[in-house]
Amino acid sequence: MSTYVLIPGAGGQAKYWQFVEPELRERGHDVVAVDLPAGDDSAGFEEYADAIDTAIGDRENLILVASSLGAFSAPLVCQRRKADLLVLVAAMTPRPGEPAGEWWTATGQDKAERAVKQALGQPADGPFDPVFSFLHDVPLEVAVQIMAEGEIVQSGTPFARPWPLTAWPDVPTKFLLARDDRFFPAEFQRRVVRERLGFTPDEMPGGHLVALSRPIDLVERLEAYRLQ
Repeated sequence: MSTYVLIPGAGGQAKYWQFVEPELRERGHDVVAVDLPAGDDSAGFEEYADAIDTAIGDRENLILVASSLGAFSAPLVCQRRKADLLVLVAAMTPRPGEPAGEWWTATGQDKAERAVKQALGQPADGPFDPVFSFLHDVPLEVAVQIMAEGEIVQSGTPFARPWPLTAWPDVPTKFLLARDDRFFPAEFQRRVVRERLGFTPDEMPGGHLVALSRPIDLVERLEAYRLQ
């Protein structure tokens, strides 16, 4: 049995993993879905890592799974604890010393996202549309629920501080990109992962929120990684 530690992206809500968590439990694993202090303006990524560390407690055989912005917190935990595996899913890839707020321009995400908008007939510099960028392949009833809950709360504090690690932690790392991701487009992710992590990412169908749109597919990929 492994302990899957599920780390959400911006907004820090553990319920992002609401469909993945029970699937992993059915396969006999312990699961920790973590709430992060995303609304706390005093909290940066070190404090996010504290929250993850506390949630893990004395559990062992850890597999950390980080979505999107969660990739800035998960490696910090891997420096504190022994982890069997770190899986980044549709994630941002940090660079030592680079503030998360500079990641967008440094990686070229802004240009890549505009190109996808244009290709799909949207204004390249139009306002952010969560339905277009995040919810386009999420089941309708789930998307309606998310929209009814309103805008997520994410403090800007973590984005202003340099990422504290000087090197990637010594932990086996996998990257799983979502081929239909409109926010972090596939070709963009292929390049960034090669440049920053030195390997070619794996791929699965789905948009940015694959834990909501394709939870069983995601679980099967995670389990395949575990068994490698």
